[in-house]
Amino acid sequence: MNPATQQDRSAPVDWDLAVTTATRLVRPGPVVPRAEADVAVGRLRELAVDAEVHVRELTGLGHGLPLRAGEVVDRPGWVRAAVQGLAALTEGALPKQSGAFGGLLAGTAGVQAGVVVAFLSGRVLGQYDPFSDGGRLLLVAPNIVGAQRALDVPGEDFSMWVCLHEGTHRLQFTAVPWLAGHFSAQVAELLAGMDEGGSSRLRDLPKRLREADGIVDLLQAPGQREVLDRLIALSTLLEGHADHVMDAVGPDVVPSVLTIRERFTARRKGGGLLDRVLRTLLGVEAKVRQYAEGAAFTGHVVHAVGMERFNTVWTGPETLPTRAEIADPAAWLRRVRP
Repeated sequence: MNPATQQDRSAPVDWDLAVTTATRLVRPGPVVPRAEADVAVGRLRELAVDAEVHVRELTGLGHGLPLRAGEVVDRPGWVRAAVQGLAALTEGALPKQSGAFGGLLAGTAGVQAGVVVAFLSGRVLGQYDPFSDGGRLLLVAPNIVGAQRALDVPGEDFSMWVCLHEGTHRLQFTAVPWLAGHFSAQVAELLAGMDEGGSSRLRDLPKRLREADGIVDLLQAPGQREVLDRLIALSTLLEGHADHVMDAVGPDVVPSVLTIRERFTARRKGGGLLDRVLRTLLGVEAKVRQYAEGAAFTGHVVHAVGMERFNTVWTGPETLPTRAEIADPAAWLRRVRP
């Protein structure tokens, strides 16, 4: 058994099966000569540290915290880490299974989780996981190289740009001590109600697919909408803040930042029909909207009151923007008065 996914037999998801399924489905990354790959891996580790220095200077967050390198992984490595993070985040939030039927359900859930993770493994450039091993910043080397080649932008610039985004996420959680606990508590509350009334809501599945923000949105009981909105608002803030920072650091750090942003934004909208259907079902399309909406909120507030007063947003759960305030940052400014 993979030590990263150890579990008891009553666990609601067979995480080992999720890893096995995803690993079998993962596609190989771009072919890179070994010497070139070694240089790229070493440089990514260094850039993760350099990037966080720039993020601290821009945001004012995290001064005095230790600087740590990033972990550079391949796609199977990201799969194992992602499943470990999901297991840690959902531990205790879902009901235990029992008997043979429970084991079947856990296996089915494991296969489904593996399929989702495998799909994402070729697209994720990096992530910060605050819920495993004291926090892990992961950089997926083959995906960064593949995206850089597809965009035809300078490799050093693109790698730094990605590290700025992930370094911002790391600071969001390390410089704001209450954030990880708040996030996990919201997820636990959301998952606790996922199986209420599920059968009736699946009857109108085609209509709900057109209206939903992804599979998670489809499965919520009406009473869960409030907590789902809080999670969407928080995720939108985190992603948009990171997108704002990675661009606002500016051309002194990433000379080709304007070109990268233009081409990367166009790439986010791309994909064939099947890819787009899968992205919609998995909530990836909603995630893309979060980047733009969250960056617009951050940019508006920073322009209005400056970065130091924007940081009032991190004071506590009560100062986080609501989903409505993400779309209307002036309303957040009136309520919080940073």
